[in-house]
Amino acid sequence: MEALRRRIEVRVMSLSGLALGQIDYEHPEGDPGLFGPESMPWEVHSDFTSMLVGGIASLLLQMLHPLALAGVWDHSNFRQDMLGRLRRTGQFVAGTSFAPTASADWLIDKVRSIHLKVTGTAADGRRYAASDPALLTWVHVAEVSCFLAGYLRYLNPQLSGAEQDRYYAEIALVAERLGATDVPKSRQAVADYLDAMRPQLVCDERTREICRILLNAPAPSRSAVPISRLFMQAGIDLLPAWTQQQLGLQQAAWQRPLIRAGVHSLAPILRWAVRNGASHRSRKRMGLPPR
Repeated sequence: MEALRRRIEVRVMSLSGLALGQIDYEHPEGDPGLFGPESMPWEVHSDFTSMLVGGIASLLLQMLHPLALAGVWDHSNFRQDMLGRLRRTGQFVAGTSFAPTASADWLIDKVRSIHLKVTGTAADGRRYAASDPALLTWVHVAEVSCFLAGYLRYLNPQLSGAEQDRYYAEIALVAERLGATDVPKSRQAVADYLDAMRPQLVCDERTREICRILLNAPAPSRSAVPISRLFMQAGIDLLPAWTQQQLGLQQAAWQRPLIRAGVHSLAPILRWAVRNGASHRSRKRMGLPPR
């Protein structure tokens, strides 16, 4: 069984930012990083299953913003290196959540520097810049709202409203450090923000092309193809109904329970197998037992 567990763990870790090997999560001992083990980001971001589903949903949601889409379309090599993009995004999320302070600061400074170079003209003629505070807020809200939705669906649906609000309030630090402004910090504020943004969201041919690339991304192995497809469908299912409709990705009512049951059946296996992720290593750094 240990050999099987290790095989699963190696496959999972190959998808994560840990595969880049740039961050030491175990040292220096006692460094809490930006948040620390009692924070809600440590709680919500610690589960690979819910974060993967939430991450897929967030990418689909983010691409509905024409300026966010333009930045990715013009400056990202996602079409040639989807796995690399996934790893780099994973490294940023995990690093700012769990890494020692110096490493988290390094990641934020690195991304801020990259953002300064990402400028251009969108398909509708508007100028865009990845450092635009309003655009940074959109990317952040789309991301963290999906992370929390994944956590609630696949790990802990009983999380209190007060703790959900605390998650939004605490994780806003990362967005603000990147330059975002007017970041919503509660469930109601996030819901109001998403509702206010809906008139600005567009699904065009480039949006649909990115969706096709993401949803048809190659699995890490042939045996993982059905699992990869399941998680992609779970990401779609996590989106609000209006988002699914706008993207043209509606699912039949009978599909949703099957998708959710499939993910719920796989989640315990993944939690059993993965014992050396970023959150596990960070707990070691803080002298805490494994969860």
